[in-house]
Amino acid sequence: MRVVKKAEERRNEILDAADELFGQKGFDGTSTNDILEKVGIARGTLYHHFKSKEDIMDALIDRYNVRLLDGAREIAADKSIPVVERIIRVVMALNLSGGSSKEIMEHIHKPQNALMHQKIQKVIINGVPPILTEIIREGIEQGLFSTPFPYECMEMVVIYANTVFDDDMVPMTNEERVSRMLAFVCNVERLLGAESGSLMDVMQMFGGGEESSHE
Repeated sequence: MRVVKKAEERRNEILDAADELFGQKGFDGTSTNDILEKVGIARGTLYHHFKSKEDIMDALIDRYNVRLLDGAREIAADKSIPVVERIIRVVMALNLSGGSSKEIMEHIHKPQNALMHQKIQKVIINGVPPILTEIIREGIEQGLFSTPFPYECMEMVVIYANTVFDDDMVPMTNEERVSRMLAFVCNVERLLGAESGSLMDVMQMFGGGEESSHE
């Protein structure tokens, strides 16, 4: 007897299968036949939900965006975590993770996928500053920060981090990256009116301490 599943359930099954396959075989190395075989569906069923393999990748990116922002909000709302540590955790939560994360990043950085890259950047630039702003306001109340522009500060920080630390946008050697990180943290402290050195732990987000010794 043929099993009939709800559209959303079937769609998620296809995305889960593609996510795993892209991680194992790469985007270019995965065929629609691979996805069909893994899910156990007919080609017509696949095309009922997605027009192409690229359309599946777009949907995966949308799903990651939702998960990333939801994860960041959950961390931001946990007031048992100290303010500075929460800021670090929120930014770390924004890193793509999962089976196809590498493939997703490689895919969106291809020239033909510039609009897809822009789509992810738009989500981050519009979605992350409000999350971080709430934490900064807590820090102001606790006397850790002093700025009349918490949202604007976070907007500047997110835009800079999202462009300069994107290897596709600004190619850098390890030495140049470490220098940018130090300058970034130093200027964020100034923007927020924080005590000098109080945010240096933020370097952990980028692995700065490990890269400085070799190129």
